[in-house]
Amino acid sequence: MSTTRNASVWPDVALTALAPAIWGSTYIVATAILPPDRPFTAALLRTLPAGLALTLLVRRLPARRDWGRLAVLAALNIGFFQTLLFVAAYRLPGGLAAVLGAIQPLLVMGLVWAIDRQQPASLSLGAGVLGVLGMGALLLSPGAVWDTVGIAAALAGAACMATGTYLARRWRPDVPVLAFTGWQLLAGGLMLLPVAGLLDPPLPSLSLTQVLGYAYLSVFGAMLTYVLWFRGLARLSPVAVSSLGLLSPLTAVILGWALLGQRMNAVSLAGLVTVLGSILVVQWASSQTQAVPVART
Repeated sequence: MSTTRNASVWPDVALTALAPAIWGSTYIVATAILPPDRPFTAALLRTLPAGLALTLLVRRLPARRDWGRLAVLAALNIGFFQTLLFVAAYRLPGGLAAVLGAIQPLLVMGLVWAIDRQQPASLSLGAGVLGVLGMGALLLSPGAVWDTVGIAAALAGAACMATGTYLARRWRPDVPVLAFTGWQLLAGGLMLLPVAGLLDPPLPSLSLTQVLGYAYLSVFGAMLTYVLWFRGLARLSPVAVSSLGLLSPLTAVILGWALLGQRMNAVSLAGLVTVLGSILVVQWASSQTQAVPVART
């Protein structure tokens, strides 16, 4: 690949990186603004309105042959992933849940290797391992609680998102990225509807701030971010996109330090630098090997 072709990848990397960076703000919004103990309701209100808005805006049905695949993608990327994410978040310390989720790039590399017969570059593989180690140094505490159900949920959630990320590139139907995103959010939100109704208490009377918090999660935390995420998957390799997911817990840590006065020590700073280095190395290695397709927009 030429130098010009490699350079053309970086604007797409930067736009895609905005998605997990914005997702990193979800923790502060959920804990500081939203009503407590309603994780599935938060996930539902984050995804379903966004899906309705996008599908009504685009008004583009996928071909009938693609409906089954879209349902699988919606379950993996939205329905199952959001459910498992919140189960892990409520049963594990945030640091441990994030470290387990950091294995996603390695899982995607494994899928590409097993299915596409493309062996991951040693540089990308090493950077993925460093990302997990850096996240551990950044977030893990000596007294972390190893809850079995929480760990299983975190690992299953990482596997769902990794598989959904990989398949979204292979199975994308012939529709614009807005429609592709909207139908996944809509179907995933409908999957979350009975879960929220069964497991969460009803919402109390909401203040204006809480309404704005839910609106932020839907407009920015779902509609904008998933459009950027799936746009990135159409233009970048699945391994490159999945490594950007490490920016989500990284952003959460930085926002916690900046807005909530949470401490960062020398080990945490070393972990932060290691994670950033891991992301950059994976992006550079991927830019050397991938052929960037012409994506539908």
